[in-house]
Amino acid sequence: MTIDGQIARLDRSVEELVAAVASLDEKLFVERLNGWSSRDIVAHLVGWNRFIIEGSRQITRGELPSYDVDPGENYSKVNARLIREYPTTDRHELLEELRTSARELGRFLETLDADTWQRDFGVRHRDSIVTIRNTVEELIDDYDHHLHQIDEWTERQAAPPAAQGS
Repeated sequence: MTIDGQIARLDRSVEELVAAVASLDEKLFVERLNGWSSRDIVAHLVGWNRFIIEGSRQITRGELPSYDVDPGENYSKVNARLIREYPTTDRHELLEELRTSARELGRFLETLDADTWQRDFGVRHRDSIVTIRNTVEELIDDYDHHLHQIDEWTERQAAPPAAQGS
């Protein structure tokens, strides 16, 4: 995959998530299911888009990105912080912020040459090589994971009450 291909994949993932969240009724946008609301998902992804830019700069200096230093289990500390940093419950505002932050990330990635994007700068986390390329891939995977969650919530919303209990 190329940088342009990765940016295109990120853009698709963002727009698929935006469409899914936009289709939810207002109650389901803020209702917590499995510890998260779709509002929380969008808020944390806004923050991650921006974290990846700064983390990428740290990677090129041979530093572990700050979000990897003490992230908590499954990045619970980092995600909780991001949910607090983007507190709005205005869906339109939050989705626009998601698109804006994703465009910022895409523009940043466009400034990189292919070597920098995929280079091993010697950064390791949990015995894994940390590159800008694989960091962005993990973010895209997170978008896809959360899209799947939201799709499940949408199906639950559409299911007749008797089917929801089974």
